[in-house]
Amino acid sequence: VSNNAGVDDFGLGLLLKKHQIRRMISSYVGENAEFERQYLTGELEVELTPQGTLAERLRAGGAGIPAFFTATGYGTLIHEGGAPIKYNSDRKVDIASKPRESRVFNGQNYIMEEAITGDYALVKAWKADRAGNL
Repeated sequence: VSNNAGVDDFGLGLLLKKHQIRRMISSYVGENAEFERQYLTGELEVELTPQGTLAERLRAGGAGIPAFFTATGYGTLIHEGGAPIKYNSDRKVDIASKPRESRVFNGQNYIMEEAITGDYALVKAWKADRAGNL
């Protein structure tokens, strides 16, 4: 899980070159040529999610909240399903996203997003305080 795919020779780009990433959940894929190549040839699974939704999925997971509703993404491929997660070698969709549950609250349409929980996190920061703020 990362908000972006990094660049070719730094960060996640180095892990991609060594084929150490099988699936990415990201909000922005950037200009990483190796990422694009692996995704389009079926070597890499990618789940694109809006930046704010990605942040909230991680926050919810850390807070023990299994899922939440958001208006972001309603009426799109994220909501309706079918967004390509993985291609096969013929560049046809091998794995597509599943439709999200939707509900109406106070006349507004929402879709359900599941939380993301991780076993560990790698964080790069220039400075930290004793409370752990980066």
